[in-house]
Formats: sequence, structure tokens, C-alpha cells
Amino acid sequence: MSRAHPFRFGLQAYQTTSAKQWRSLAREAEQLGYSAFHLADHYFGPGPLEAETRHPVQDLAAIPAMAVAAEATDTIRIGCRVLCVDYHLPAVLAKELATLDFLSDGRLEIGLGAGWIEAEYRAMGVRWDRPGIRLQRLEEVIDLIEAHFGGEQIAIDGTHVRVNGYRGVPSPVQTPRPPFMIGGGGERILRLAGKRADIVSLNFDNRSGRLGSDGIGSSTADATDRKTCWVREGAGARFERLELEIAAYFTMVGVEPLTAYAQLSATLGVPPETLDDHPHVLAGSVDEICDRLEARRERYGVSYVTVGARALQDFAPVVSRLAGT
Repeated sequence: MSRAHPFRFGLQAYQTTSAKQWRSLAREAEQLGYSAFHLADHYFGPGPLEAETRHPVQDLAAIPAMAVAAEATDTIRIGCRVLCVDYHLPAVLAKELATLDFLSDGRLEIGLGAGWIEAEYRAMGVRWDRPGIRLQRLEEVIDLIEAHFGGEQIAIDGTHVRVNGYRGVPSPVQTPRPPFMIGGGGERILRLAGKRADIVSLNFDNRSGRLGSDGIGSSTADATDRKTCWVREGAGARFERLELEIAAYFTMVGVEPLTAYAQLSATLGVPPETLDDHPHVLAGSVDEICDRLEARRERYGVSYVTVGARALQDFAPVVSRLAGT
């Protein structure tokens, strides 16, 4: 599959040692040519949930951290991969996102998802519903955010979201609104993303509620082919306009690939042979990684690649070579 979208690259950060370091990280990503600076949307600190979910602790809440990153920078886009709509009062979330777009001079990407860590819901006292209900609620929140940016009186009377009687302000800097990034790894969420998103984030299918070999196995090369088909079927005629994004969670620049796969296999509990063409793995020299990214764009249509903060410097030569091409 060949798509015309040029490459761009995001950086995702979970942890920081200080406010100064957080601002510095955002500025460095901007200076190195990354196009977007992301967080995730998780709230638990150190404790038993780390072991239960195998998910790293995220130090900062997403919305205020996005605001600080925007204030510290001038051109890089600010986003979240992705905001869990169940963690936010919908009307407040819409207002906060409109404010972020306004105060960042139109640099916001709106990442939205339906949630996946049941243990985090439980720990926070948030109700955990079955997937179909969470997806229905996500779509109603999308409707509300679109209405908030639409300039007309809001009138949302859904099953889960009921907001009316006022017009959303501030008005969007981006027109008609900031882009939506919707992410996930299952069929229903990816069909919805194809239908409603501007950017589709292809991710693990984490229905188990924890990171591990199941999620990694759900995102092999063949599985990613199926995911792009679900996106296409959900998008219909608008598919070619969509930007497809993926996170290279396992990025090892300057390491011999077979050595990297052996190390990852021991850590992740998956056979090394499944990692060679795994879309969430990038290992090798700068030349090898660039070749892989170009091949994956040809196969899947993925042109937007996000790496973790630990790869910021090592991955910068790839960004320099491919961004905008």
C-alpha cells in the first residue's frame, strides 16, 4: 500500500525529574526536529499496580503537562497518546482542549481512547464498563468536542453525554478544529478511528489490561495488516486522507539487530524471530532503520512514528533524514 503522507516523528515521555527537565525535554525534541511531544494519560504512582499492569508510572497528569510543554516551546505539536475519556468529565475536557489549542497557538493534537487498564479504573474509583459501552461513550465525547469547536450552540443528548445550552469557547485556532488522534488495537476501536479520526494510532490489543507478550503478539506484521484493513473499512472513501501512526516502543539505534532481538526476546517473552519485522520494533543502524520505516510506510501506510524519550538523541539522525520526505 502506497500513501503520499510525508514522515513525521513524535516523542512520548512518561517520567521527569523536575519541572526544568520537563521543559528542557520538550525544547530538545523541538530542536531535534520531532513534530510532536506526547504524554499518555495514566494516574497511578508507585505501588502494586505497577506489577499488576506491568505499565510504567507516569509522573505527570497529561493536561497540565501538555500546557507547560506548549509554553516552553514554539513550533512542536503537543498531544497525548491518548486521553482516556472515562477519566475526564466530557464538558470540562472539551473546554480544556479548546484552551490548550488557543494557548499553544494551534499546536494541539487531540488524542482520544476508550481506556484499557481495568486495574487503574478500579484503583481510581472509576466505573469499568464492557468494551461496547466504553466505545459508545468515546464516540459521544467525540461528538461533544466537535460541537464545542463548531461555533454553534451545543446540543448533545446522548446515552452517556448530555451537554447543552451554551456555545463552546475559546474558538479554535486550527480550522475547523485540531486533529483527532484515536488509537487502539482491537477491531471495533480501529473501525471507529477510521470513521472519526484524522490520525489513527495503531497499537497493541491490550484487552488483558496489562502489558506483556499477549499485546506484543497482537501487533505482529500480519496482525498490523489486519488492523489497517479495519481502519480502511471504517474510513471508506476518506481513508487516503488519514494519517497512520505507530509507536516504536522498542527502539535500539546502533545495535546489531539480531543482538537486539535476542535481548528483547528474553525481556518480553516472545520468540526473537517475531521481532525482526514487528512494526513496534526498530533496531539497527540509522540506515537500516530508515530502510525499515520506508518499507513499512509502503506496506501499511504508516508515516507518523513515535519513539520514547530514552531514544531522543539516538533516534535524532533518523528524524533528520526522513522528516518531511
